Amino acid sequence: MKIAVIGSNNVDLISYIHRMPEQGETIEAPDFRLGCGGKGANQAVAASRLGSEILMVTRVGTDLFAENTIANFKENGIDDKYILRTEGSSGVAPIFVDEQSNNSIIIIKGANALLSPQDLQDARADIEQCQLIVLQLEISLETVYAAIDLGKELGIPVLLNPAPAAPELSLERVKSVEFIMPNETELSLLSGMPVESIEDISNAAHVLLDVGIKNVIVTLGVRGVLWVTAEGEKLIEGNKVDAIDTTGAGDAFIGCFSHYWAETGDIEESLRIANLYAGDSVTKYGTQTSYATASEFKEKYTDKL
Repeated sequence: MKIAVIGSNNVDLISYIHRMPEQGETIEAPDFRLGCGGKGANQAVAASRLGSEILMVTRVGTDLFAENTIANFKENGIDDKYILRTEGSSGVAPIFVDEQSNNSIIIIKGANALLSPQDLQDARADIEQCQLIVLQLEISLETVYAAIDLGKELGIPVLLNPAPAAPELSLERVKSVEFIMPNETELSLLSGMPVESIEDISNAAHVLLDVGIKNVIVTLGVRGVLWVTAEGEKLIEGNKVDAIDTTGAGDAFIGCFSHYWAETGDIEESLRIANLYAGDSVTKYGTQTSYATASEFKEKYTDKL
């Protein structure tokens, strides 16, 4: 199956820290790692490692990071045909992970901000061959809306991960997506409602259903995922693991779900497997470096797949 991922790529600058410094304070961090990331690239790599053919539409800069990013896509089996160049900086993400595996992330969009609706039109013939379009919000909203409109025009289902949270996102402009996948914080921002309990989350999800979105899938971290439709809802519980680094777990979930849904069309089973895959990713350090290949995943979870 072929999936179009239209979105961002970043270089992750990951500092493992005991705690965040106070204002004006300098502290020592015990470890640092540099890796390839960005929500779009992460989701693409996860799906590719599981066996999907990926059409990646993204932009890199002309700095030292660009060649490394392109090489990383190629190493992960992703064609560089629509990995476009923009004069200036590539996307960068300084990430801070504390001893409880909580993470704080700063995004500098760089070239990602210049991915344009025209870039999508240039890739139109290849996008038309895909079974699913996957989007995030680390590119301009204009381009996100254009991708959703293109999916509707071509009859291709669209999965929107509304992250990082964007208060200016128009629900009216995204109502035709097949899937929207926020976390609790993003859902609260989109709906304007509290998300303290599962009942709260369900009520907030119905705000998105009411505008016309078919499937609202809310990731809940260790609690699993809540799938809400007009016909009902299903809580798919998470898997208990010893987490050491939660960076990129949401992207692992979406990449895995995209792969299995494009392959089978079974939403519930794809969500269950994506929970397993995301849970496995947090037991390893890094973002894309924590994503299992298809053979690794099947070998480790033979009894659950």
